[in-house]
Amino acid sequence: MIREVLLGNEAIGRGLVEGGCRLVAAYPGTPSSEVLPAVVRFKEQLGLDIYAEWSINEKSALEVALAASWSGLRAAAVMKQVGLNVAADPLLSAAYTGVNGGLVIVVADDPGLHSSQTEQDSRLFGLFAKVPVLDPSTPQEARAMARAAFELSERFKVPVILRPTIRICHGKQDVLFEGVTGVTRPVRFEKDPTRWAATPRYRFFLHKELNEKLARIETEFESSPLNSGGLSEDGNGRHHRLGIVAGGVCHPNIVDLLAEVGLSGEVPVLKIGTPYPLPPRLLAGFAARCDHVLILEEPDAVIELQLDDRRHIHGRLDGTVPNAGELTPEVLYEILSDLSTRLGLAVSLPALADPALDALLGNLDLPVRKPRLCPGCSHRSSFFAIRRSLPKAIYPGDIGCYTLGTNLRAVDTVLDMGASVNMAAGFYQAYKLAGEQRPIVATIGDSTFLHSGITGLANAVHTGARFILVILDNTVTAMTGFQPTPDSERLADGRGEGTRVRIQEIVRAVGVRFIRQVDPYEIDHFKHLLKEAEAFTRAPDGGVAVILAERACVLYDPSPVRAAPIKVTVDDACDGCKYCLVAFECPALVMNVTAGKVEIDRRTCVDCGECIDSCYKGLIIPM
Repeated sequence: MIREVLLGNEAIGRGLVEGGCRLVAAYPGTPSSEVLPAVVRFKEQLGLDIYAEWSINEKSALEVALAASWSGLRAAAVMKQVGLNVAADPLLSAAYTGVNGGLVIVVADDPGLHSSQTEQDSRLFGLFAKVPVLDPSTPQEARAMARAAFELSERFKVPVILRPTIRICHGKQDVLFEGVTGVTRPVRFEKDPTRWAATPRYRFFLHKELNEKLARIETEFESSPLNSGGLSEDGNGRHHRLGIVAGGVCHPNIVDLLAEVGLSGEVPVLKIGTPYPLPPRLLAGFAARCDHVLILEEPDAVIELQLDDRRHIHGRLDGTVPNAGELTPEVLYEILSDLSTRLGLAVSLPALADPALDALLGNLDLPVRKPRLCPGCSHRSSFFAIRRSLPKAIYPGDIGCYTLGTNLRAVDTVLDMGASVNMAAGFYQAYKLAGEQRPIVATIGDSTFLHSGITGLANAVHTGARFILVILDNTVTAMTGFQPTPDSERLADGRGEGTRVRIQEIVRAVGVRFIRQVDPYEIDHFKHLLKEAEAFTRAPDGGVAVILAERACVLYDPSPVRAAPIKVTVDDACDGCKYCLVAFECPALVMNVTAGKVEIDRRTCVDCGECIDSCYKGLIIPM
């Protein structure tokens, strides 16, 4: 029996491999990024022929996986929750057409907004698209559900969403392995235009068929082992004042909390691993033997919304459970304590807080540290050049490490992937209506540009918008773990056999006439190009100007800096004005309060020398 301590995402990757998956397509995004590398790792360990790719975006990933499914293979698409927004079009259509080989869509949610712009609940996409959803409560269960999802998908010929949350994705557990399912089948796409290319007439019948599938799935879920606990082991017909229904990581958290406060035998807990379609008789039977039922789920009220009778139900809809944020053990304790008091339940909860520890922590006076770009990050130099060159511009930003340009006052908006380009065009057109032309500098990363910035740029060129677009090309998808972009030869399994999709050629192909390349470390040259680009946007025959700021991520490839290190020091004449700390914000620049001057933190400094330009008095100098 093989077992290994794995991240939840690694356990999901293992489950996909065990389930006989033959193709996995993904787009990286926290908290889902480790699933695909785990698939690559396990398929290499086991000598399996599984195709794995980092797709250009989530829509592409789902469509690639769907085609493999229609060809008879088991396939999976992996993404984070906002990625499902991008893939929503094929998802809803695929629910109607159905699948051939099992299709699992792994969508990782982010309650608490650890690394996302929304706290949306992907289980709601299950209701919206009418596809079943599985909700694992532990990494071990995530592995088992990934495997079982293929069977469910093939049994009913529907896509299945596996929805882990961030605490499952990044939690670790001792995971027990199973063997790989022996699914051997030919690759064969059987043509059937009434299904795979269905017109509206046939889609009507496919919709009716989908509804019938959901009814059968609901019946199966009534006795599914993926739902457990509750009152099944209580044969004496005992009635309870309070029962709890929990989904996902809320289940182990509340079980542990009840054990800690001595209520394990008093408050029954029903775990729901199949939140959609919800098994109504299972829930009704549980609720019938409890005076009150507390629903614990993240991050929205999906289980609660599907209950027909909510008169004695307590959750997000009646305000018992907060309608935003994670349900951590501390939050669960407060919920349980407040509900017990409000209902007059004979439940005595011991205090979990340690007053002495709270007092100690309260007196530490720890400084607030906001996220910052890494020492040596080329994006910092790009933003510094932009602010110095065009301080009155509007700065539409995008999703990536460079979102932290907000700290440098060089990012004014962050909406979604690729929005910077379209918003720059929108700002231009809005001010044009007022008879003005404001300087506009949009920033977008290389991976994000390829993900969803190309269409916006083509639209801006076509409609005559005028702004500067700085593409921050650090050669890799850095924020999510250094995954390769299509503008490289590296593939998901590390092989350098991919064909480069060159960003500069794309920019030229959509009609941009002003294209310049610059190393962001060359700040003076960068500022000159920005001025030149701004002049082009105002010229009679001008348009969109694109600057490619190209330098490898210093964490991913530190060799250029190490090959030519520039050690710096701060002159004794420094008067501690803190301009460099605010305008450049490098973690290696620190204030010595005692000396009243800025110093270089040698433990953090990477010797890039970029901070030399950040002191307008010229007091940061080479050693």
